[in-house]
Amino acid sequence: MTSFIIENNKLSVKVNSFGAELSSVILKETHIEYIWQADKTVWARYAPNLFPIVGKLKNEQYSYQSNTYHLPQHGFARDQEFDCIEQTENKFVFELRDNEVTLKNYPFQFKFKVIYTLVENGLTVQYSVFNPATKELYFSVGAHPAFNCPLQTTDRFEDYELIFSDKNTLTINALNDGLVTEDTKEIKLDNERLPINKTLFAKDALVFLDNQIDEVSLVSKKTQHGVTLRSVNWPYFGIWSKPQTEQFVCLEPWYGIADTDTASENLIEKMGIIKLNGSEQFDCSFSIKFF
Repeated sequence: MTSFIIENNKLSVKVNSFGAELSSVILKETHIEYIWQADKTVWARYAPNLFPIVGKLKNEQYSYQSNTYHLPQHGFARDQEFDCIEQTENKFVFELRDNEVTLKNYPFQFKFKVIYTLVENGLTVQYSVFNPATKELYFSVGAHPAFNCPLQTTDRFEDYELIFSDKNTLTINALNDGLVTEDTKEIKLDNERLPINKTLFAKDALVFLDNQIDEVSLVSKKTQHGVTLRSVNWPYFGIWSKPQTEQFVCLEPWYGIADTDTASENLIEKMGIIKLNGSEQFDCSFSIKFF
C-alpha cells in the first residue's frame, strides 16, 4: 500500500492505494482531523469505496446466467490495490480493473476509477465505471466515509446534529440482518435538524430510499465545526455508526443498496442495480466541505 498526499492552503488530504481509500483530511487552520482513523478495536476502515455492490446480498450470494456467486458486504473494491494513474497538484485518479481474483465471483470485465479533486476547503469524489466488454455489466457503487464525531476532545458525541437541507420529514426503511425491509418509519426534523445520540444507530444504519437526501451536514452545536456532504440525485443514502462506540458517523451516498429480505437473488433483478452495455460508461460524483 502506498499513501498519496495533496494539499492546498486550506486542507491536507491523504489517500491510500489500498481500496483507493481516503484516510485523512486535516484543516490546516485548526489542525482538526476529520476522517476516522480506522481503530482496529472499533472499526478498521476510514472511508471505503463500495463496488460492485452496495450493502449485503441475501445469503451473501447472487445468481447470474444460471450460476451462483458469492460476494461480501459492500463488494471487493475496498480490499483491492488500486493503481494511481494520474496525480496533479489538486487531483488523484485511482483505477481498478478486473483480475483473476475479481473474476472468480464477479464474471464481468470493468474499469473502476475513483477520482479525488481538492477545491478550497472541499473535496470532490467522482466514480467512473467503464464496460470494456461487449456483454452487459451489472454493478452498484457507493461511498462510506467515516467522520470523527466528536472532532475535538472538548466535544461529546451528543453535541452533534445532522442538518438536512430543505427537509421537514424523512422516511427510513428498517434493516433486518442487513437486508432492506418494507417496514418504514417517519423521522420528524426540528428545523431541518436531527440530534445525534447513543440510541440513533441501535438498530443499524438509517437507510433512505427514493432520492430523499441531496445534502446533509454533521455539525457540532458547540463549535460549529463539521462537514457537509452534497450528493444531488443519488437514489439512496445511508447514515451509520457502530452502536455504542460514539466516535464516528458515516455519511454514505449510494447508487445501489442492500438486497431486500424478499430478493430473488438474481443480479439482473436486484434493486438499484445499474446496467452498462458494451463500451458504455457511468459517472457520478459527490462533494464534501470541511469547516
